[in-house]
Amino acid sequence: MTRPRIFETITGLRADVEAARRAGRRIAMVPTMGALHEGHLSLVRTAQARADLVIVSIFVNPTQFAPNEDFDAYPRDNDCDIAKLAALGVDAVFLPTVGEMYPKGFATGITVGGPSQDLESVTRPHFFNGVALVVTKLLLAALPDLAIFGEKDYQQLCVIRQFVRDLNIPIEIDGAPTVREADGLAMSSRNRYLSARDREQAALLPAVLRETLQALDAGTTVADALDRGRRRLSDGGFAVDYLELRAADTLAPVDNATRDMRLLVAARLGATRLIDNMGWSRPS
Repeated sequence: MTRPRIFETITGLRADVEAARRAGRRIAMVPTMGALHEGHLSLVRTAQARADLVIVSIFVNPTQFAPNEDFDAYPRDNDCDIAKLAALGVDAVFLPTVGEMYPKGFATGITVGGPSQDLESVTRPHFFNGVALVVTKLLLAALPDLAIFGEKDYQQLCVIRQFVRDLNIPIEIDGAPTVREADGLAMSSRNRYLSARDREQAALLPAVLRETLQALDAGTTVADALDRGRRRLSDGGFAVDYLELRAADTLAPVDNATRDMRLLVAARLGATRLIDNMGWSRPS
């Protein structure tokens, strides 16, 4: 098992990428915040199937956390993460410090719109501007041909596609399917925050998504299906931030002409906030 090459500076990473590019290698990047689980590793495998060299970044980004959120508590275990990546044969890991990404005097931000509006932005208005800033910096640090993100964070994927397109960043952005536990719960680094009792109850979240889509398939109106789903979650002990059906490409509210849609949910169980989503297409 070969340990990946570790880069802590943008200069070092760029030199490695440039050498690979001169050799004609196709380069993919998988940006992460670490605490890697099978969901992340599935992104790496997707990248390896589509590129000759894979770079995984590990960086817990402070600009996407509000002061009352879990930046300090967010799980970090770089040695374990690197061991998992080594087992997959990952070529390189970009492991920058906060100072490398946001050096003294850093004074630039990115403001996003479009699919960033509503949903997550209602309770986390700071979030997508922070995501856009760090993802832009990571992409420009490596300039890969391709970057892979998980569909589990579906609104984030839509936002990234939008600003990469808007800013003419010459990198292909692709999404990989959500990886789930045996009971259907979407894999997430924050699942480890759940108590044993809450973890058992958390399986209700994907179950309600499936039930809601089944109700839509059966002809239930969107409003009634969503109301029923919200009640099911509330009765099951969740504090619901949102359960909404949106256009799959723009996340705009659906209308009678909308064909491909995404059902998205965010809800709190105890002190842990969980998000999930599933796709749905209106019957012809």
